[in-house]
Amino acid sequence: MTESTEYLHALLTSGGTFLIATLLIFMCVGAWLLNLVALPGNWLAVLVLAVYAWLGPESGRTEIGLVPLGLAFSVAVIGELVEFAAGAVGASRAGASRRSTLMAIAGSMVGAVIGGIIGLPVPVLGPVLAALLFGGLGATAGAMLAEWYDGKPWRENWRIGHAAFWGRTTGTAGKMVAGLLILLICLIAVLF
Repeated sequence: MTESTEYLHALLTSGGTFLIATLLIFMCVGAWLLNLVALPGNWLAVLVLAVYAWLGPESGRTEIGLVPLGLAFSVAVIGELVEFAAGAVGASRAGASRRSTLMAIAGSMVGAVIGGIIGLPVPVLGPVLAALLFGGLGATAGAMLAEWYDGKPWRENWRIGHAAFWGRTTGTAGKMVAGLLILLICLIAVLF
């Protein structure tokens, strides 16, 4: 055993299992919140679960096996499909160009970060709701700017921006639900 492996083993056998399991849960919560700013939070949570399953306790109450890890992976895939489908269907139905779709993605990321910062004064739900709202507004602005750049009239820009807003908002909501399921899988696997 290497020195770091011995330290980890000693920590786990001396009652540190609860501490590491608690850290796992907090990391999954943080990863879940990253979905709001259009970052791959669900995949980060699956990665953290995989590392915990690989390096964590091999038996006992806080062990995570392959079944919870496989479930979390499957839910993350479904969350990505929901997010992609919501964004793509909304924009394509409105007639958005590829540039408009890319600008909507960039705008949603910038908007979500700004919304998270603006929403900080309101406890707990402020940053979450502001990131969701501003992410949709950023998607709208990005899509409309790209369509305006292509020379499309204002009415058409607005229609495409509106579709980008609802596609982004619906996709993020679906991905957040998937992330919540991953978090519940983590909690159930560690606590029961």
